[in-house]
Amino acid sequence: MKNSNDDDNKQQNEDSAASVDSRFNQTLRNVQGLLKGRSIPGKILLSQRVDLPDTPNSYSPPSYERSSPLSDTGTSDHTPETLEEEVRSTSKPIASPNENVLKLSTLRIENPSEEVRKSSVSARATDSARVMKFNKVLSETMVILDKLRELAWSGVPDYMRPTVWRLLLGYAPPNSDRRDGVLRRKRLEYLDCVSQYYDIPETVRSDDEINMLRQIAVDCPRTVPDVPFFQQQQVQKSLERILYTWAIRHPASGYVQGINDLVTPFLVVFLSEHLQGGIDNWSMSDLSAEKISNIEADCYWCLSKLLDGMQDHYTFAQPGIQRLVFKLKELVRRIDEPVSNHMELQGLEFLQFAFRWFNCLLIREIPFHLVTRLWDTYLAEGDALPDFLVYIFASFLLTWSDKLKKLDFQELVMFLQHLPTHSWSHQELEMVLSRAFMWHSMFNNSPSHLAT
Repeated sequence: MKNSNDDDNKQQNEDSAASVDSRFNQTLRNVQGLLKGRSIPGKILLSQRVDLPDTPNSYSPPSYERSSPLSDTGTSDHTPETLEEEVRSTSKPIASPNENVLKLSTLRIENPSEEVRKSSVSARATDSARVMKFNKVLSETMVILDKLRELAWSGVPDYMRPTVWRLLLGYAPPNSDRRDGVLRRKRLEYLDCVSQYYDIPETVRSDDEINMLRQIAVDCPRTVPDVPFFQQQQVQKSLERILYTWAIRHPASGYVQGINDLVTPFLVVFLSEHLQGGIDNWSMSDLSAEKISNIEADCYWCLSKLLDGMQDHYTFAQPGIQRLVFKLKELVRRIDEPVSNHMELQGLEFLQFAFRWFNCLLIREIPFHLVTRLWDTYLAEGDALPDFLVYIFASFLLTWSDKLKKLDFQELVMFLQHLPTHSWSHQELEMVLSRAFMWHSMFNNSPSHLAT
């Protein structure tokens, strides 16, 4: 009987390990799906071992140790799975009493080839199979938003982005029969708000409203200053109307510097329905007043929907952002303790650099042509976005793990305020998102990784 019990226990342990292996491999394939069809100079290094806990009910969260990447001058010899995998997995993250201890190297890019740099859009977002999937979902009388989120997470084709974003944010209804009517009504409602709050004499405004409008007028010319399009006077007027109307209708926060940045992805995406070519050749003067009003309305309502899910990020003292900055600090400590210890030794507080990241959602940190791709993932996350930002920003920061450990306080501050992302392509951004996905899959249902 004892031998029989031993055999049963052995079989259970083997089954448990196999289950963990299966879920781990599923997660890995999901990440590889992001990189499918790519030429990746660098490798995904993953080694795995299973450690039994010292005590029967003890719990050890997954730990990550950095290892040096193997650099290639050409493609990686780590071939992605040929099976089509969607980025958003429905499988649960790995979390069991017999927890895997994984060694996960940060996926970094070493000297991306010129061919990769010239790629202007994500391969995953434009291959014909994915376009067909988008078309199938969007052609339904009732769009299934969960399916749309799964597709959008890894990038949306440019010409579909306006429609997809309106749906993901809940601005446009999933029922196609109601969509045109709802958009028409919401656009008229925005016009009424502008007439009621913006197009009024200065003498009618309160002192607070006057000061707020002046601050917005000062910030609009500072918005995305390295993109000439945003220096057009008509563009700045549109930003001013959207921001002021939003602030008046959301008195709990009012206007907070940084919200001006959050309008810009919406403005570019909804303008793309009406203007041809690249943003460098766009002019608002080519559009009728009605089209400009409709574009502003779409920006206004989408901004409202986005910020509804993170209201305490912009109320007094911005407690929501402070909470996420603390989580980011703890997550970085768990993933890369040497970096965390070095930053603490140098006296660098995460608030000193990460507050802006959360406030502006990285718009000021990466080239503007990558922002809409990043926001595909943001909007696909839906209500879970605030917590997922922590993983994206940890992945973003640890892109420069080795360099950060060599800098003193002043150098750290200067480096983190002027990160070398100006030459980034979609390749680097996909790497950031794939790391974030991996860490989220491992950690999200393991809250003890944020225990102090």
